[in-house]
Amino acid sequence: SCKYVIVGHSERRAYHHESDQLIAEKTLRALSAGIAPIVCVGETLEQRELGQTDAVVSAQLQAVLDVLDDEALAKIVVAYEPVWAIGTGKTCAAEEANRICGLIRGWVGNPGVTVQYGGSVNPATIDDLMAQSDIDGVLVGGASLDPVSFARIVNYGR
Repeated sequence: SCKYVIVGHSERRAYHHESDQLIAEKTLRALSAGIAPIVCVGETLEQRELGQTDAVVSAQLQAVLDVLDDEALAKIVVAYEPVWAIGTGKTCAAEEANRICGLIRGWVGNPGVTVQYGGSVNPATIDDLMAQSDIDGVLVGGASLDPVSFARIVNYGR
């Protein structure tokens, strides 16, 4: 059975023009089907360079938070995926990823919420990412296609 579903991934937002409000609706529908949504949020390179990272991520997340009650809120996962780092080989510095994940945790208002980082996660970056205080896990894309790389990520602490 399916336990999780990704909603709000940057490719869906960009190529299918999914709005923050549609992501909120998909989050509700997933929850009503008994599936935990992994809500993706993140900024483009242009937005980052313009200093809009915090505002963009906050607005994307707020649309979802506005439709959830406390019970539903406890069932979601939030993944910070800077668009400029997805599939590009560029990774957000671990400290900056941690800063954004900490902001997300505060905006959600539930210290127990699971906050993940995704964005060119690979064997070379996993240890630094997972050493951060506000990164609970990672959302892995391309590196999951290489069994050796993926095994290194999955077994990062060993």
